[in-house]
Amino acid sequence: MGFSRKKREYVVVSVGGSLIVPEGIDVPFLKLFRELITAKAREGFSFYIITGGGRTARRYQEAVESIRGDLHREDVDWLGIHSTRLNAHLMRAVFMEEAQARIIKNPTHRIKARSPIVIGAGWKPGWSTDYCAVLAARTLGAKKMVNLSNIDHVYTADPKTNLDAVPIENISWKDFRNIIPAEWDPGLSSPFDPVAAKEAERLGLEVAVINGERLGEFEKYLSGEPFIGTIIS
Repeated sequence: MGFSRKKREYVVVSVGGSLIVPEGIDVPFLKLFRELITAKAREGFSFYIITGGGRTARRYQEAVESIRGDLHREDVDWLGIHSTRLNAHLMRAVFMEEAQARIIKNPTHRIKARSPIVIGAGWKPGWSTDYCAVLAARTLGAKKMVNLSNIDHVYTADPKTNLDAVPIENISWKDFRNIIPAEWDPGLSSPFDPVAAKEAERLGLEVAVINGERLGEFEKYLSGEPFIGTIIS
């Protein structure tokens, strides 16, 4: 592909690890994701794609916990971080011709890229990939972020445990932070890391939460069309 080298406006895309490796590697998802991203890159979009650890991370963490049961929190984090990096290398291979060669680990350093796609991964203990994604948005000056996960919306409560949970289409950061835990934990089940949410609010970042199994909705969001998902702003 031929791409312009003018200053780019990036959309940050956080891809949940469980979309990449739900049980085995989800090749059909990766093929569709590649087709969508490369098509949008040809239209002039640029992307910073950061991968989560998902089930791969949890399996490593649970395995060690079951063997010894006293794993230090920092070691739990490192297993998760290296899982995100393994997934990032897979994503980098998927976009071999279009992506910058170096995977970004530290999102606070200046990111120099001539390519339309940059791949990122986890950085250090205590930092979720949500938080790294928000910091990358700050570094790149990005105004929009897409969080691809396995849910259709943010809900008023956990729909798995609360039958009265209602899907939300639009919500402010203040209201969103009121419905999620106040602190982050490596095993936290939340649509977005609370620490990342606080920084995103400070930056005025728009985050779209979209089900990664519905990539057509992701495309609609990029095209400015109505889509199934939640906008937090």
